[in-house]
Amino acid sequence: MIFAEKPKKIRVMFTPFRDGLQSSFGGKVRLHDFLPAMEESAKAGIKHFEFGGGARYQAPYFYLGEDPFIDMQKMREAVGPECDLQILTRSVSGVTLTTQSIEGLRLQAKLMKKYGTTWDRNFDYMNDIRNLVNTGRPIVDAGMHHQCCIALMGLPFKSDKVHTPQFYFDIGKKLLDSDVQIDSLCLKDASGTTDPKTIYETAIRLKKIMPPEMPLWLHTHDTGSLAVACYMAGIAAGVDGIDLSCRPMASGTVQPDVRSMAHSLKGTGYSLDVDETKMPKIESMLSELMKDYDFNPTTTMADARVLGFPMPGGAIGPNVHMMAKAGIIDKYSQVLEEFPVVVEAGGAWTSVTPGSQQYWLQAFNNVLYGRWKKIDAGYGKAVLGYFGKTPLPPDPKVVKIAEEQLELPPIDGDPLEAAPKNLKVAREALEERNLEVSDHNIFLVLAAMVPGKKMELNEGIRLLTGRPKIDIPLKTKVDEDEQMAKKEEIRSRLAQQAGAVPVPTGPLTTQCTVEENGKRRVFRITMEPATSAAGGGTAAATAAEPSEPAPVESNGTPIYSSFAGSVEVVDIMVKVGDQVTKGQVVAAVEAMKAKHDIKSPIAGKVTSISAEIGDELDSSKPIMTIS
Repeated sequence: MIFAEKPKKIRVMFTPFRDGLQSSFGGKVRLHDFLPAMEESAKAGIKHFEFGGGARYQAPYFYLGEDPFIDMQKMREAVGPECDLQILTRSVSGVTLTTQSIEGLRLQAKLMKKYGTTWDRNFDYMNDIRNLVNTGRPIVDAGMHHQCCIALMGLPFKSDKVHTPQFYFDIGKKLLDSDVQIDSLCLKDASGTTDPKTIYETAIRLKKIMPPEMPLWLHTHDTGSLAVACYMAGIAAGVDGIDLSCRPMASGTVQPDVRSMAHSLKGTGYSLDVDETKMPKIESMLSELMKDYDFNPTTTMADARVLGFPMPGGAIGPNVHMMAKAGIIDKYSQVLEEFPVVVEAGGAWTSVTPGSQQYWLQAFNNVLYGRWKKIDAGYGKAVLGYFGKTPLPPDPKVVKIAEEQLELPPIDGDPLEAAPKNLKVAREALEERNLEVSDHNIFLVLAAMVPGKKMELNEGIRLLTGRPKIDIPLKTKVDEDEQMAKKEEIRSRLAQQAGAVPVPTGPLTTQCTVEENGKRRVFRITMEPATSAAGGGTAAATAAEPSEPAPVESNGTPIYSSFAGSVEVVDIMVKVGDQVTKGQVVAAVEAMKAKHDIKSPIAGKVTSISAEIGDELDSSKPIMTIS
C-alpha cells in the first residue's frame, strides 16, 4: 500500500472533452453537445483540460461540418482565461496521420497558441529522440508549455530489449540531455497495456535525474482494467500529475473516473486537486447532452484482450465505428489475432497514433487480402524509415515487400527532411478556388492532405466550400434537413468572413434522372459557371462534352463496392465507352481511412457510370456497369 510521509496533491488533467470524445466516438461529437458540461467543469474548479489535437482536431471538419479552430476558441471562452488548455500532437505528424514539414509544424504551433492552447503534449510513436527534439522547438517558440512524452506499451511478444524500464529511462535521459526546452515529462501509455511494475521502476528512475521543479505526468487508459493500479504505482514512484475523466466517458477505452481514483487514494496522504463531489453534476449534464449518441459497448467496456493487441482507446473507438459502417465488424476478432504479427514484423513501435492506425490497417489488410499481399502505405513507410527509426529492426522480408509495393527506397535520414512540402500546394488549392488565403485556411487544407487523395475530397476544401461530410454516431441518423441547415450555416459564415460565397472556377457536373413510359434514364449535365463562360476567374472556360444517357439498369455486369456497408468513392479511373480488361482497377473506395481498389471481374466495355467521386454507397448500389 502506498503512503505519503507528507501530504501531496496530485494534479489532474481532465480528459472527457478530448480523449473521452475520441476514445468513445472517434472525436465525432458536436461542440454544442458537450460545451455546457465543460463550462460547468470550469465552474467546479477544474483548471487543466485536454481540449484539442489528436482526432479532436480532424474530426470536427472531417465529420461534423465544424471548424476545429473555432471550436477551440469557443472552448477557451467557456472555461475562461485562467484554465490550462492542452492539445495532443504527434511529433513529425503533428495533428495529422502523415509526416509534415517543419514549416507546417511551425504554422500548426502558431495557430494552436492563437486559438487558446497553453500546453502541448508531444509524443513520437517511434520514441525517436531526434524527432522529439526537432518537433519540440516550434512548441517552445510559440510560447506553449512543452510536455515531452515517452511513449509506453506492453509488448504482445517477448523482448528484453525494448519497452522495458531501462529502455524508457534511456529515452528520458537523452531528452533531458538535449538542447530543447522541456517543461514537463509525460509517460504516455495510449493502449493501457504497460504493467504497474514497469511504470513504477521507470518513474522512480526518471525522478532521480529530473530537475526537482519539473513535473512528471502519467497517462494511461482503462481498456485492460489496469489504469488505477498503474496510477497508484506511478504516484508511489513520484508522479506529480495524472489524467482522469468522468462518466459517461470514463473507464473502458478512456481514463478512470475522478471518483475511482479519489477513492483509491483515501487514507494514503495523497489527494487530487479536483473535487470528486462535483462529478455527479458533470456526469448528469454530459449524459443529458449526449443522450442521442450511440455508445458502442466495445468502447465502454474493459477488454483484457487488449494485452495481446495493444491498441489505444482513441483508436479502438474510431476503428470499431468505421468497421461497423463499412459492414465488416465481423472481422474484428480476426484483425485482433493478426495484431502481434504486424507489431513484431514492423519493429515494435509504440501503438499510438499514427502507429496504432498503421498496425491496425496492416492487420486489416492481412485479414482481407492475405498476409503481406497489400502493404498499407503508412505501415510501409514506417518500416522504410519515413517516420523515424523503429525500436527494433523490422523484418527484412516485409521491408523488401514494402519497398516493391510502394516503390519507395528505405531511408535512415531525418523524416522532416523527407516530408512533402505541402504549404505551397495548400495555398495554390485555395487560390484556384477563390478562397481566402490565410494561415487558418492553409492549415485546414494542409492537415487534410493525404498522398494520392484528390483535392476535391480534401476535407479542408470541402469545409471551406460548404460541402462537409456529416457522419455523427447518433442512435438515429442525422436527417437531410439538419445536414442542409449545417451546410447553410457554413456557407453563411464563409460569406461573412470572405465577403462573398466562393464562386466555382470550373465546370460543374451534376446528374438528373428522367422517367418516361415507365423507363428511367440518367443524364450527366455539365454546367459552365458564369465567370468561366465570360472568360473571368482563374480557370479557363472548358467546353462541356455531351454525355450519353447512362441507363440505371442494363444487361451488363454491375460493379459494386467490395464492402457491405457504407464507403466513399474516391476515384473512378474509367469513363463510358472505355474498354477494360479482367482484373483492371476501375475505381477506388475509402474504408478504414485507407484506399481500396475495385477491379473489374470481366473484360468488356463501360456502358454506364452510376457514381461520382465523393459519393457514399454500399454493396447494393453499383459504381458502374460493364458489358
